[in-house]
Amino acid sequence: MPEKIKAEELAKKQRQVSVSEFFVRNRHLLGFDNPVRALLMTVKELVDNSLDACDEMRVLPEIVIELKQLSESRYIVTVEDNGPGIVKVQIPNVFGKLLYGSKFAKLSQTRGKQGLGVSVSVLYSQLTTGKAIKVISKISSKKPAHYYELKINTQKNEPEILKEKEMDWKKDHGTKVEIELEAKYQKGRQSVDEYVKQTAIVNPHVNITYITPTKEKIFYKRVVEELPREPREIKPHPYGIELGTLMQMLISTTANTLTGFLQNDFSRIGSTTAKEMYNLASLNGKSNPRKLDATSAEKLFNAMQKVKVIAPPTDCLSPIGETLLIKGLKNEIKADFYAATSRSPTVYRGFPYIIEAAVAYGGELGKEETTRLLRLANRVPLLYQQGACAITEATTDTNWKPYGLQQSGSNMPIGPAIILLHIASVWVPFTNEAKDAVAHYPEIIKEIKLALQDVGRQLGSYIRKTVKVKEQQERVGLFEKYIPELSSSLYNLTGVNKGKIEASLQKILKKSLKNLLENGEKAK
Repeated sequence: MPEKIKAEELAKKQRQVSVSEFFVRNRHLLGFDNPVRALLMTVKELVDNSLDACDEMRVLPEIVIELKQLSESRYIVTVEDNGPGIVKVQIPNVFGKLLYGSKFAKLSQTRGKQGLGVSVSVLYSQLTTGKAIKVISKISSKKPAHYYELKINTQKNEPEILKEKEMDWKKDHGTKVEIELEAKYQKGRQSVDEYVKQTAIVNPHVNITYITPTKEKIFYKRVVEELPREPREIKPHPYGIELGTLMQMLISTTANTLTGFLQNDFSRIGSTTAKEMYNLASLNGKSNPRKLDATSAEKLFNAMQKVKVIAPPTDCLSPIGETLLIKGLKNEIKADFYAATSRSPTVYRGFPYIIEAAVAYGGELGKEETTRLLRLANRVPLLYQQGACAITEATTDTNWKPYGLQQSGSNMPIGPAIILLHIASVWVPFTNEAKDAVAHYPEIIKEIKLALQDVGRQLGSYIRKTVKVKEQQERVGLFEKYIPELSSSLYNLTGVNKGKIEASLQKILKKSLKNLLENGEKAK
């Protein structure tokens, strides 16, 4: 019988695992599970950061993306922007430390949230190539640019600065990042190419220069000279927190009374609502919130969920809008018909969100092929895990036959169309840290279906009045070609003058065509 291991011996083997070390071993959780996807995720995280920075600075973004192939399995990704730049002291932390950022707790619409993305790219780079990340950043035309080469100390989750210097850079402000990594470039619907194209569609205020590994330069020109509406940061809504969050807020509040805490630390709670909450919880509004025990905190939490509170403000959102959705699609997709809708703001778990939908039909989209679905969240394309996404579920559950598209069961509709779905929210409920798919909240799925029905009705009307009429006209034209031959056959059978027969058939044909066009006008 083997000797039993004592608890003291097991304790010697236990050690703290740093955040960085955890993600080195579990990089698949963040989408770095293969070389193709690693390339896409690195570009995505860098571009998302650049666009967020430019939007916060209120400057029209100029983004340059370059993929340089060094060998069969090694690439350099370079992304440059004209954003505000990064203060020197913050550069090592931004790129060399996981879970470091300013947007994690910020309740306003942004592309990034977790403080993981770009630093995970740095980890993946040093794991697969051993190379350091290179960063140039400049905050003003009156100040020099700062150049850094750095890595992440995975045991301490701290940046290791290998090189640091001031340098000249012919740019007033901005940031340029270069990452060398093991990767694989390929074309297709889950490629960097597709990500850049979809980013251009839903960010029509951006100029993007994209240089592929084959040195092809693609320029996506902005179609509007106006910045998106600036989202305002809001305070937490009482319906959007959990008990543990409330307890932490009670400890860290600067308010000296429970009444002040409820009114100052939450949105949509006034003096009357606050009084109703603490009375329902049998608490004193003048008590110090930092001294509430766990039992009192739980009573307060339960009371907050029962008291009626109006929905949170929605100026924290920055939807694309119907006009710009159509402009973005027209700029990149050549179709015969476009339609878009932007739903009114609504709320899930205390978080406001807006669902937007658009459709493009016909033109260069081909015939009799499965309709393409473009999924986007906070203006960012979602290219993986389509089958696990609430957007896909809502799309396939929608009956597209009344809108002129073929469909077999709960599958994607068939037809020369592209369907675009966008969710704008202060906190998109992704299914994983890789941010590939939206979770299946019933209220979100319902809103998506309503948006799809809005654009579906517009599409159905177009198909009825245009496509169907065109098909009937083609049939009429085909019949007209056979009138002479039919007249000859009828003459041989009846002996009636061939000219009269042909004139009668032409008259019938014209009447049918007139009725067809009138019906088409009614369909409008």
